[in-house]
This record gives sequence, C-alpha cells and structure tokens, in this order.
Amino acid sequence: MLKFSHIIVLALSQSVCTAAATDTAGFKCRCSYGDSCWPNGNQFAQLAAQVSQPLLLPTPPAQPCYTSANSSKCAEAVANWNDGNWRANQTGAMQSPNFETFTLPNGTIEACYINTMLGVPCGQGSVPVIGVDVRSIGDIQAAVKFAAKHNLRLAVKNTGGSFLVWTHNMKNITVHPSFTPAGAPTNESYEFAMTLEAGVQWHEAYTAANASGRVLVGGISPGGSVGAAGGWLLGGGHSILSPSFGLGVDNVLEISVVTSNGSYYVTNAHQHSDLFWALRGGGGGTFGVVTSVTYRTRPAFPVIAAFLLASANTTVPNAALSQAFTELVRITPQLTDQGWGGYSLFTPSSNGSLSFSHIYVVPASSPGPAAQANATMSAYLAYVQELAAKSTLPGGPTEVQLAFTTPFASWYDWYNTVFATGAPVGFNAEVGSWLLPRDVVENDHERVAQTLLSIPGINWYPVAGGAVSNVSASATGLNPAWRKAAVHVAGGITWPEGATLNEINALRDELKNNTARVRAFAPESGAYFNEASLYEPDPAHSFFGSHYTKLRAIKSVYDPIDLFIVAEGVGSDEWDKTLTCRK
Repeated sequence: MLKFSHIIVLALSQSVCTAAATDTAGFKCRCSYGDSCWPNGNQFAQLAAQVSQPLLLPTPPAQPCYTSANSSKCAEAVANWNDGNWRANQTGAMQSPNFETFTLPNGTIEACYINTMLGVPCGQGSVPVIGVDVRSIGDIQAAVKFAAKHNLRLAVKNTGGSFLVWTHNMKNITVHPSFTPAGAPTNESYEFAMTLEAGVQWHEAYTAANASGRVLVGGISPGGSVGAAGGWLLGGGHSILSPSFGLGVDNVLEISVVTSNGSYYVTNAHQHSDLFWALRGGGGGTFGVVTSVTYRTRPAFPVIAAFLLASANTTVPNAALSQAFTELVRITPQLTDQGWGGYSLFTPSSNGSLSFSHIYVVPASSPGPAAQANATMSAYLAYVQELAAKSTLPGGPTEVQLAFTTPFASWYDWYNTVFATGAPVGFNAEVGSWLLPRDVVENDHERVAQTLLSIPGINWYPVAGGAVSNVSASATGLNPAWRKAAVHVAGGITWPEGATLNEINALRDELKNNTARVRAFAPESGAYFNEASLYEPDPAHSFFGSHYTKLRAIKSVYDPIDLFIVAEGVGSDEWDKTLTCRK
C-alpha cells in the first residue's frame, strides 16, 4: 500500500524541479515527487479536507492479478479488459493501455500487463497515484488551486488519463423544455436543450435524450463509453450525424469551465465569448476544466441505414474491392451532401483475408431527400455486388456477405442495434489522421483511392462535408480545415503486450510514413485533434490552422500560468517532450 507521504501526482514527470512550490510566475519545471517542492502529507491532508470525497489513489487496472491472482478483482479485470465502460470506471485505466505505460530513458517500458505470464513486474507506469474524485464545481476549484499553488502538472480525466482531476462521477443530466443562455436576450430560446455534466458518457446522454423524444449530435463508440462533455467536444466532435447537423462544436449553446486561478465561468455567445469560441475546437483540456456542456437537441426522427461487408482471400485489395472503394471515394461528396455519414474500414485479418466494411446512416424525416439518398446508396451497393459477381476480375474471388439499406424507426433504435455493443477497446494503439478537402476528393479520386488502398487498415470516415461545410470557419475555434473537408481519413498501429521499444518504434515509423502519404494530398489541410498522430511535424498548423495565434492569446488570458498543457495542444510547443519543463 502506498503511504500518503509517498504519493506521486504524476509518474510520467521524472525531471527535477528547481522552482519554489508557490512561485508559479517564474518556474521552469513542474514539481515532481522527490523534489524539495513536493507537497507533504499535511498539505495533501489540507486538500482532502476541502473536497467532498476521499483522495484517489489510482493503480494500474491489472494490479490485482499481481497481488492476488486468484482474487475476484483479478477475474474482473481479465473478464472486462476490453470493455470501454469498465475501463472508464477505473481511475487508473485508459481506453488504450499503452497510455498507462512509461518509457524510461534506457528504453525499458514500465507497465502493468494483464498477461502476467510475460514475467514483467507490475509498475505504476504513467498512471497517476493521487487525484481528486470531483463531484462539484467546488471540488474542481479546490483541486485546480492546489495544483497551481504547488506548481504540479495537472490533467483532467473523465473516461480515461492523469494530478488527477477525475470528473467521471459528475453525472447530472438536465433537460430544459426551454433554454435561454446566460446573458442572452429573453427571446433567444431553444427547445429541449440538454445540460450534461463533465462525467456523462454518450450512452447515458443518448438514453436520456431518447426518453424525452430527442436526438443529440454526439460521438459513436462501442458501448458509448466516450465522454459527452469533455475532450470529444473540445477537439471538435465528429459524429455520424455531422453531414446532416454539423459537428459537436456546432451544436453547443453553453459551456461552463473552471480556469487555472479557480474562477468559474459560464461561457456562451453572449458572455466570455472569446473563451466559448476557444473551447469549441481548441483541443483537449487546454483552457480549463469543463464542468458542464449544454447542447441543442432535435426531435426524434427515423433513419435509413446502409450496411456492407465484403471480403476476399487476400491481405491486399483485389480488383473488385479496389474498384468498390474507388467508386465510394468518387461519390463521397454526393453522399455527405445528401446527409449520409458513416464509417468505411479495410481490415486485414490474421488468416490471410481482407474485409471491407461499411456502416452509414441518413435521417429519413424528409421523404423526398431521404428517397434520393436511399437511391444513391442502393445504387452503390448494387455496383459492389456486380463487381463481386464478375469472375473475370483479377485478384481472386470476392464475397459480399451484406449489402443493403434498411429503415429504422428512430436514430436511437439504430444506435442501440449497431453500437450498444461492438468492437472492443483495451489494446495498445496509436493513430494518425488527415482531413482531405472536397476539391482533392472530387478532382483526384482515383489516385486518392489507390494510395489509401496501399496503406493497411485504412479508415474512410465521411463525417465532414454537408452541414459541416455550411458553417463559417471563423464561427468556432475549430481548425478551419474541417470546413473544407470531404472526409476524415484515419489509420493506426497496434502491438501486443510485451513488445520492445524497438518493435514499437518500427511501427511508429510506419505510422509516420503512412500519415505523411495522406498529408501529401493536401499539406495545407489539417487533422482531427482527437484522432491524430503524436508525431505531426507541425502540430500548431495540423490541429489549429490559422486559428492558432488567436487560441494562444485566449489561453494567455484564462491560463496565464500554463497549468493546462496537453500533448500537441495550444502552448505545448513551449514545453519539452514530457510537458514537464519549459524550453
């Protein structure tokens, strides 16, 4: 058991601090465990007396299997290792466990693997070992002030990450039959807006919205474990409904936040509008700790869903799959103009086969447009079936297991059928992405398709275009590249537990090269902050574009001590790679 006086706020921070604990104006490095400035037991006890819950002592989620392999806690960890919602309930867990690990200067990886047979000792890795289980604005203010006073590195976590401000248990959901933003004229009113506290996850938000006969534009993940009022929104928030109703940042009415001096702001278009602008796309926990978000909603509506699953006995696309994807690229701007949003994935398997899967959805509340959208998608699916039936195409046979459109009575019915459960998380992964502009897709679709087909496991996400393109680039702090994009292209790497740093770095080099090949189509474009490479050569441009200078200026106003620094976020370029010391 860790003693209170030996608690480490952030195991990731290993550098030596030379600043005085209370001198936040002139510090160079954040204070770390073992430094003379580190808070003592009495100081932590004072913090504990100011918050509503006992201080958290997070541990790696696999630790029970090292302390008592036959315990129910170990069995629980093994059984739920790939469950996103279980991981969200663990203070020491991330959705991808590689972010729980820490690489030492000698190349050794400190981790706590679920596979105890690897013979690797269970280490704390990058899992913080103290934090605050915040349940109120007052709790957050106390935690933030403590971190600022003692010059600690602070990170905010709702469903997965680091002196931990854990917002996961802030679960209040308020449905407003009529909502007027603070400071707005009384005639500015929105029907059935929903206020979600910082710990609400999308599956909880969708259920509450459905109970009121409403729909939220939100994130999609297996089991709905992603937080609905945190990083998803702050990075932009793409949704399968975005081509019809815009991104998450386009559907926000109000955001409440605690800043680095402990101030509480209710931001919207009428008050603290600069901060409201920055929070909508400025990335991560860069400006403060978001306490709640109020979204506009829409009346429930029926949808048309499209499903495709085709496969071939090859690990590279054969002629039929290549032509099928090329045609999809060609018609993507038309699909998003009609409101279709979705996900297309190429997935190589270990048995030497390749699958091409496709899940799309479009609102069907307008009979004419819905019929036209259905006709476009049905024609495409018929084209894929025709390709698969042509035995003369080179590259071997292609089998189409699914290819159809079907109606659902409501968007929630579709979501509950398709995404209430799904692909697991809990595996080591890193990603890279790029936004391809509409003109590139329209004018060079064949070269785009063939290039992407040569990248294993590429994902084609038409979650841009349509309504996303109809919003002014200056309306929010979001990267302007989103407003010109037709599609979000993402890829990634995975590796097994126990892989060496050299093996992981070789995969990272592959990811860098693949991302660079996609970026080359439109270097002036950008990437989605929430699904992006940790190795972008110019993060400020890639993630924020022409908005970076304004975002940095706003951060200087609301976070003058740079308490909130996130990887590749606004201001991070002024810090070292560990985000511990200023350059």
